[in-house]
Amino acid sequence: MSRRLQANLSLVVCSLIWGSTFVIVGRALADASVFPFLAARFTLAALLMGAISLAELRQLSKLQIWRGVLIGMFMFGGYVFQTIGLLYTTPSKAAFVTGFSVVLVPAFMALFWTTHANVWVLAGALASLAGLYCLTVPANGFTDIDFGSLLVLGCAVSFAFHIIFIGRYSAGFSVKALSFLQLATTAILSLVTLPLLAALRPKSLRFQMTADLVIAILVTALLATVLAFSLQVWAQRRATASSTALILALEPLFAAVTSFFVLRERLGARALLGAALILAGIVVVELKGPAPVAVDVLADLAIGPSNCVRREEGIETCNQG
Repeated sequence: MSRRLQANLSLVVCSLIWGSTFVIVGRALADASVFPFLAARFTLAALLMGAISLAELRQLSKLQIWRGVLIGMFMFGGYVFQTIGLLYTTPSKAAFVTGFSVVLVPAFMALFWTTHANVWVLAGALASLAGLYCLTVPANGFTDIDFGSLLVLGCAVSFAFHIIFIGRYSAGFSVKALSFLQLATTAILSLVTLPLLAALRPKSLRFQMTADLVIAILVTALLATVLAFSLQVWAQRRATASSTALILALEPLFAAVTSFFVLRERLGARALLGAALILAGIVVVELKGPAPVAVDVLADLAIGPSNCVRREEGIETCNQG
């Protein structure tokens, strides 16, 4: 088996792990509130990443630490919106709406940083917007709009800025150090939120140590963060950019397949059309846009560390797994 084929298969495994986390996290929320779950998940992930990043962390400057914390704030916002959204929508819809962040990156770059967006970006954005409408607005109109998907849209916006600021600030960072700072920031912000919620809404904090919850924490912290991240770094050094983009775009599809078999979730014709349009927009922007933008921000993004790969025009692609 060639190295390139091994790399492509490794990326498929990464996409499968990340896609399945939507269902795993959704089930875990039956036993834990959002912020206790995030606190447990990202504290464990940060401790693991810190343990393998000690040498790189000692070399960080104060400016790099601040920039890493800022990037971590966007990560925290993304996971909060996504996890709360999973309380009100299905894993499949959440996965496809999260993937919309890939389309938002060039749109925000053009809007706030006057970066050129070509006709392909416009076409991809229009296709994804049409898909988003089909996913969130039912045929009978806005009265029964999918509130959970709208919350996940906030996740897509947060992750879009997360990718942009990694591209702007990650020069000189080691991958492990930047990953740790993001995970640690998300963990700390989640922990800080707990006493505030305890004072305001004590009943909103649940954490029942069930088998589903333990599995969700271990899978998201160990498999989807440490293992999949390491596998992704190895694979992307041996795979082409186009094959990487296409394989990682499978993430929401894996989320939909996992949800179908585990939860018996079936998307209707309108939702399927919306999912297909969003996926088409993502692929068009990733392959035809002026600078590819991390399609692996797609599905759970359930996970954590970001791996940055230099692209043309001085923009970096940052892959979240």
